[in-house]
Amino acid sequence: MATILLVGVDLMFRSKLEGPLDGHRLVTTDSADPPDLVICDIARVDADEVSDAWPETPILGFTNHTDTVGLQRAHAAGFDQVIVKSALVERARQVVDELVG
Repeated sequence: MATILLVGVDLMFRSKLEGPLDGHRLVTTDSADPPDLVICDIARVDADEVSDAWPETPILGFTNHTDTVGLQRAHAAGFDQVIVKSALVERARQVVDELVG
């Protein structure tokens, strides 16, 4: 079981991740536990700030398919994986397993 920090993820989208990521612990920045993975909504946060805040933690960024600038910013910030929102919902378990082992 991995502790997954959700940054800038709204409650509606969080509920879509809870099913596929059953068995993992989803937390917010209010949690005191260090995360094994950070998942963040690129449209709601600054990619550089996220990568600076968790430099040793794998980071998975997502946004909608039309946000090409956001996808590029996340790649430039050094995110370990960047994916469009719809693909994350479909492949959440697989992507998370790849990043946390």
